[in-house]
Parts: sequence; C-alpha cells; structure tokens
Amino acid sequence: MVTTTTTDGQSGELCENCNAMTPHQVTIEIVTENEENSNAAFSREPYRITECQQCGLTSKQRANNM
Repeated sequence: MVTTTTTDGQSGELCENCNAMTPHQVTIEIVTENEENSNAAFSREPYRITECQQCGLTSKQRANNM
C-alpha cells in the first residue's frame, strides 16, 4: 500500500465536505470488481482512496478513470 502525506510546501486536495484545500491521506488499493463472477481473478482494478485528515471524508476513484 502506498501512502503520501502533505508537507508544509503543499496545499493538499480539495475536500467537498470542508469546501477547502485540506491535507489528505492517499492510498492505492487493488479492488476485485466482480467477486461473484467466474473471472473474478481477472476483474481487479487499481483504485485511488483519499481520506481528508480534517473531517474524515473518504472517496474512492478508479485509477483508470482519472
């Protein structure tokens, strides 16, 4: 798992809940999209997970759609 944190020289990411630029914890996770399918082993995709360090709002976005 990859984790990045904001340093003093960076402004962070926009948080929809805080309506401001805030520090976020960012991770990349591999998610199986169709677990019930017989091809589940081939339906894994990378997702970018962000969590606002001020309010805790978590968002998940498929990395292929960025």
